[in-house]
Amino acid sequence: MPDSTNQTWFITGASSGFGEALADHVLDKGGRVAATFRKPEQAEAFSQKADGRTLGLVCDVTDEATVKTAVADAIAKFSQLDVIVNNAGYGSMGSIEEVPAEEVQRQFDVNVFGALHVLRAVLPQLRKQRSGHVLNITSIGGLKTFPGVGIYNASKFALEAIGESLSQQVGPLGIKVTNIEPSGFRTKWAGESATISNTKIEDYQPTVGENIRGIEGYSGRQPGDPVRAAHAMYEVVQMENPPLHLPLGKAAVKGAREKFAGLVKELEQYADMGDAADFPAGE
Repeated sequence: MPDSTNQTWFITGASSGFGEALADHVLDKGGRVAATFRKPEQAEAFSQKADGRTLGLVCDVTDEATVKTAVADAIAKFSQLDVIVNNAGYGSMGSIEEVPAEEVQRQFDVNVFGALHVLRAVLPQLRKQRSGHVLNITSIGGLKTFPGVGIYNASKFALEAIGESLSQQVGPLGIKVTNIEPSGFRTKWAGESATISNTKIEDYQPTVGENIRGIEGYSGRQPGDPVRAAHAMYEVVQMENPPLHLPLGKAAVKGAREKFAGLVKELEQYADMGDAADFPAGE
């Protein structure tokens, strides 16, 4: 991969939050950025941001044709793609029983199928180069579940699996993959970007209702700093041997530890039952 001052980054969803902070940091470091936006005026403003080093692209990640066009335009301008950031996404909240089917589909269209559209478009170039680094912005919610965000959890668990499998698939080709797993950061995730299906079922008020109210009340006061997160993501790309998983934020680190410690404890408790399901040796 080129040195850090000559890297070309392709970042989806750069109008705010992690995408915006990361694009700014890469530019501050002297890199080049192709970034996607939903609005033409945002894309045009970004293209004017740093002479010759920025390209704003109008792209809806749920539309594979626009994704392919955006990637082709980025390659045409910069000739290479060094870092791909699957950042575009949003949070859907509500009980698994009550989130409408069309909202479940939309959540997966953006968070999962949108990322897959990007990967299908960029991987031919990365394979040709025999280099590159994919950052999937998943979530601590891609490792650990919470009441009231089960559909969001499912979409991020899926992206986690895609990233893990992809790393095994493209690692021998010199391409790296890191799943970025933030906890609560001061982005629009819990505010205007979120879709909320408030529970009407009384049984779920102490679980789903309580958690959603907590998330909404927390918006704007989360401990995570998107700028510091961007610095960490940039640093991980400069590593010779980057991690496959990077929880960001104290709550993410704590949550990951709790999840995997619990899994190991449960596994050991019931390991004999699992082992006994095989045919006996020699049969």
